[in-house]
Amino acid sequence: MPVKTDVLLEQLRWRYAAKKFDPMKKIPSETWEALEETLVLAPSSYGLQPWKFFVVTDPALRAQLKSASWNQSQIVDASHLVVFAIKKDLNAADVEHFVKRIVEVRGAPEASLSSYKKIMTDFVGRAGKGFDINAWAADQVYIALGTFLTAAAVLGVDACPMEGFDPARYDEILGLPQLGYHATVVATAGYRALDDAYANIPKVRYKKEEVVAHIG
Repeated sequence: MPVKTDVLLEQLRWRYAAKKFDPMKKIPSETWEALEETLVLAPSSYGLQPWKFFVVTDPALRAQLKSASWNQSQIVDASHLVVFAIKKDLNAADVEHFVKRIVEVRGAPEASLSSYKKIMTDFVGRAGKGFDINAWAADQVYIALGTFLTAAAVLGVDACPMEGFDPARYDEILGLPQLGYHATVVATAGYRALDDAYANIPKVRYKKEEVVAHIG
């Protein structure tokens, strides 16, 4: 059943980028499983999903990542840490992989997907010809981040999107280059500390008429 509009808006007004997490409060496994599934369900252009989401649970690794994140406490205090990474240099092999997944899920003959496959192959084939496919992939990752943040708010989970980190150091610590991935943005998730000064200050947004325009 759809979430009621007043509930949705109440949760989005409740959410903020938590600056201080309660390290003793952990996200229940059922709730976290649902949040991981929202990452799986996140939309992407062509459905190509040029990403991977690395959930870092090892405390020692998270301590190293904190040092690569301007020593921000969220990295170690939050219940969960997700590194949103792009699949680097997406190419025709990735299109082939996706097409096979369509066949598997939908039971469609692969031949029936030939036109769509060509469109996607031509698209990724533009890489290096005035088109930065890794920048495109990063844009897609932010769609997944938005999906995750919204879902967390609806479930009453605090989250903080973070760009304040050294992507190259993250890549090195997590061994991402060997896997073909590159850290792009981070999200911490858990429950706000009672003394987080940012929790109760008013949310500042422009008035709707300044940011929403109706044409026609």
